Amino acid sequence: MAENAANSWLLASLFAEQTQQDLVYEAILIDSEETSFAWAMEDLKRRGYKGINITVPYKLDAFEYADERSPRAEIAQAVNTFIFREDGTTFGDNTDGIGLVNDIEINGQRPFAGKSVLILGAGGAVQGILQPMLEKQPSRVHIANRTAKRAEVLGNRFDTNIPITASGWEDIPEGAYDIVINGTSASLEGKLPPISTTVIGPDTLVYDMMYGAEPTVLLEWAKAAQPSCQTMDGLGMLVGQAAEAFYLWRGVRPQTQPVIDAVRELISAKA
Repeated sequence: MAENAANSWLLASLFAEQTQQDLVYEAILIDSEETSFAWAMEDLKRRGYKGINITVPYKLDAFEYADERSPRAEIAQAVNTFIFREDGTTFGDNTDGIGLVNDIEINGQRPFAGKSVLILGAGGAVQGILQPMLEKQPSRVHIANRTAKRAEVLGNRFDTNIPITASGWEDIPEGAYDIVINGTSASLEGKLPPISTTVIGPDTLVYDMMYGAEPTVLLEWAKAAQPSCQTMDGLGMLVGQAAEAFYLWRGVRPQTQPVIDAVRELISAKA
């Protein structure tokens, strides 16, 4: 959580500098043993804060606390951004999904429209990205997860004319996908989801939500299987969701690629 807070502070500072906004952004730790989430939010309002980002483990608490939630937060059943309104109410949003979508479509120059998408995992990270992605009209989506039932339940939550199928790892439909997105935490442990290289073609974009100073094990595996495939890690998603939150607060949408480059340089320097 400390790293998340430090990254959020850095991103807000870079966005403010780029857009010439006068902004104070601070990292605040909630001690769950000393105070409740709701009390902490009321305290921030009393102290004049206009909005906040929320990271794990409080995204569900934030969802429950919000007086009003965006449709994408309702679908994700999690909130990562608050706007404290003048009338004392709190608006909750989830910017994770649009952060990923914008990173792939703008920075990766790979539109979702008409594309086949394979999503690995069915946890909280994936819940937040599906609705914004479906709005881009991919041709079909398959969700693969260790527990097939969980993937099925997640897919059935969406009212869409886009075909959504689900399975366990061993039953992923054969053939290459246009876009493969890893929403599991396997890369954090240096592990691979148990999938076949047949899902990757020479023109596939392989996207790992995890990121680091070096390419993740999944991205290295993909390049070894198909050297011409495009690979992206999740740093752009992190920057993108923060940019969307910044836009909600300030009404100005910053450019993300210069910030991605700056943060990646800092990460590499620390490695």
